[in-house]
Amino acid sequence: MKITRIETVRVKEMPRCIWVRVHTDQGLIGLGETWYGARAVSAVIHDTYSPFLVGRDPLDIEQHWYRMFRICDYFGYGGAEVRALSAIDTALWDIAGQAAGQPIYKLLGGACRDRIRVYNTCSSYGKLQDSLTFFQDPAGLAKSLLADGIAAMKVYPFDYLSEASQGQHLSPRDLERGLEPIRKIREAVGNAIEIAHDGSGRWNLPNAIRIAQAMEPYDIMWQEELLEPVNVETYLRLAQATKTPVCAAERLISRYQFREFIEKGAAEIVMPDLIWTGGISETKKICTLAETYQAPVAPHDCTGPVNVFACAHICMNVPNIMIMETVRSYYKGWYDKFIEPNIRVENGFLLAPEGPGLGTRLKSEVLKRPDTIVEASDREGPFPLTAMQPGQPWSLEDRPSL
Repeated sequence: MKITRIETVRVKEMPRCIWVRVHTDQGLIGLGETWYGARAVSAVIHDTYSPFLVGRDPLDIEQHWYRMFRICDYFGYGGAEVRALSAIDTALWDIAGQAAGQPIYKLLGGACRDRIRVYNTCSSYGKLQDSLTFFQDPAGLAKSLLADGIAAMKVYPFDYLSEASQGQHLSPRDLERGLEPIRKIREAVGNAIEIAHDGSGRWNLPNAIRIAQAMEPYDIMWQEELLEPVNVETYLRLAQATKTPVCAAERLISRYQFREFIEKGAAEIVMPDLIWTGGISETKKICTLAETYQAPVAPHDCTGPVNVFACAHICMNVPNIMIMETVRSYYKGWYDKFIEPNIRVENGFLLAPEGPGLGTRLKSEVLKRPDTIVEASDREGPFPLTAMQPGQPWSLEDRPSL
């Protein structure tokens, strides 16, 4: 089996999202996805990765991951390069599952469970305006989630309070304002719902410690990214200053950035984002690394539907998964416009995907929408050897025969 064509699909309605479709000469089409910088991701895929991948065996997933990473590592990995790699890796696993007639989690080693508990990130889309309701009626929002069978939520009560000083100052009055909706939830439903807090990397260390300690009486599930994850020592100081577990971090790219946070105990709960950190292949390795330090994993997902499917396969397979992020305003809102089938969340659990591969696909009408932009590459080219100097000509002999 050979890769014959790689497509990127962007829709103007969702400008941050990009889907990747990898075609094969046996008619199988693998689906991947990533989020942010969609135009940059598309350029990386078509200019850098596609010439190398077209004509290759899609089942050589580990080799392809390694070679793509070597390309982007040459000039500093991260950003669009690894997001592009992540989307392609997911699409290759989708092909592998389809070829084997098995869901991806079976290829990863089989199932540890058939469902995983979810929490709801309180974002908004369409009729479900959970982010606004959190401030307007936090108790009502908690009761609404519980009525849906969802017993955990993630909120951002301090984000807007960081704007005036860029996180450098937090007055006692603002500290109380941030705590108020949390207090109302606890007064209304007690401990019936778990509450995770995301700080969006907006605070300096002293204020991060103040916020974490002030929230402790409300039995917070975790503190996520109160600090930018750029200094493992400050994360460790935060973890040592609060009894609430510290969670890190969707911004960390690959096992190489996660390693020190996990080894030093600065990431007490590990939160990789599959479509940013290296795809299914790399997320599985990050989970295994976390397992050796007895750290639970809570995959990040406040993005598109393919990420949720890919993470569902990780969640079914990996023993140290704690909980999975979902956004009900998304899967009850815009996901149905683009994929079939949608994810299944029942009584607060994400159910295992069914069918071979990912278990979902882009709807055919997505490719026919007037606001859809499809770019395709179907020509073989040289492997972009990192030793090449600027201006040095390429030839097909530069491409190794593997």
